[in-house]
Amino acid sequence: MNAPVKPETEGALPALTLESMPALELAGLEAWYGESHILHGVDLTVGRGEVVTLLGRNGAGRTTTLRAIMGLTGRRRGSIRIAGDETIDLPTYRIASLGVGYCPEERGIFASLSCEENLLLPPVRVKGDAARNAMSVDEIYTMFPNLRERRASQGTRLSGGEQQMLAVARILRTGANLLLLDEISEGLAPVIVQALARMILALKARGFTIVMVEQNFRFAAPLADRFYVMEHGRIVEHFAARELEAKMPVLNALLGV
Repeated sequence: MNAPVKPETEGALPALTLESMPALELAGLEAWYGESHILHGVDLTVGRGEVVTLLGRNGAGRTTTLRAIMGLTGRRRGSIRIAGDETIDLPTYRIASLGVGYCPEERGIFASLSCEENLLLPPVRVKGDAARNAMSVDEIYTMFPNLRERRASQGTRLSGGEQQMLAVARILRTGANLLLLDEISEGLAPVIVQALARMILALKARGFTIVMVEQNFRFAAPLADRFYVMEHGRIVEHFAARELEAKMPVLNALLGV
């Protein structure tokens, strides 16, 4: 009697589903500004729904990493996968359409427009089911009560903290679910920094994936699931939040925190 034929799939590894893929994977990422070689083989993985913080001294390559993900540097080499899609050769507008939102350190709001006009301006960038992530103006105002109160105020009349909230809120209107946040707490009053921390936790609870560049270690430490430390355009340390206390001597040496 012939032995039963086993299905070809028996014993095979399960296929990766969209939900099981990392939100972001960098492998051997190099980046240049003109002739200046800034990133030297960055490897980094961010799971869906994670908050990951990039730590490092000024000039370590943290902001360049975010800009490279968005296609805003010069030449790039290596691999940048967003939900499994290779994006190293894509232009910035195509990367944004995959659900990536970038909040630069300079915020970039339109000073001559009102708060609400700033919110209404960005189009929904993503397509299909992912477009459901786009927050309505009412949802934005629920998350940022300050913006509701100042909705008729021009951008120039908003405080620094309100401008920062608006810069993040504007990204949420586009449907982005992978947020790249660059030094959002810099120069802000402690009460505003606390409000931004609550915002990060609320977004995480809604399933957003967040990569933060932060100099304010006290702000970042309670929020992140994992940390990457950069030095001279490379990742030199990587650890989970539960390891933070044990890693403090290393961070003191690298960052002076």
